[in-house]
Amino acid sequence: MTDETPHDRRLHVPIPLRWGDLDAYNHVNNTSMLKLLEEARVRVFWEPQEGETAPATAVLDASIESGVLTLIARQEIEYLAPVPYQRHPLDVQLWFGSLGGSSVEVCYEVCSPLETAAAAGGQTVYARATTIIVKVDARTGRPLRLSSEERAVWEPYIGDPIVYGHRR
Repeated sequence: MTDETPHDRRLHVPIPLRWGDLDAYNHVNNTSMLKLLEEARVRVFWEPQEGETAPATAVLDASIESGVLTLIARQEIEYLAPVPYQRHPLDVQLWFGSLGGSSVEVCYEVCSPLETAAAAGGQTVYARATTIIVKVDARTGRPLRLSSEERAVWEPYIGDPIVYGHRR
């Protein structure tokens, strides 16, 4: 099933593959997929350091001193096609299925590189995934409400949550 989130409501995060992401079958290992999603998520949420660029959605202070943690409450991945090794970065498309009081539903489509899409007749969607993250006070472990600033920069990227096709 194809997600109906308009592509202008998605962030496109180029994530390069590493040779070590492959397994014995010469495609990206399922555990490496979690790392690729994590890298895209960090780039979209964490404030850039001096000299770095980041999208406007990168408003979370990732320093230990911030007193805020973003914890994974749930993850789900639906693999649609094997991801072969390639030199061009994957196009990880990311949007938000919902914003809760202290949680964010992050949706992803892991796609073939934009650089090769025209020659291939379009992009291949390799996987769809969802991560529920919860903002937590590092000292107490209690959930923290999303701020008005966070909501303001993330709301333009709210779209339809992923509907998984192979659930039992």
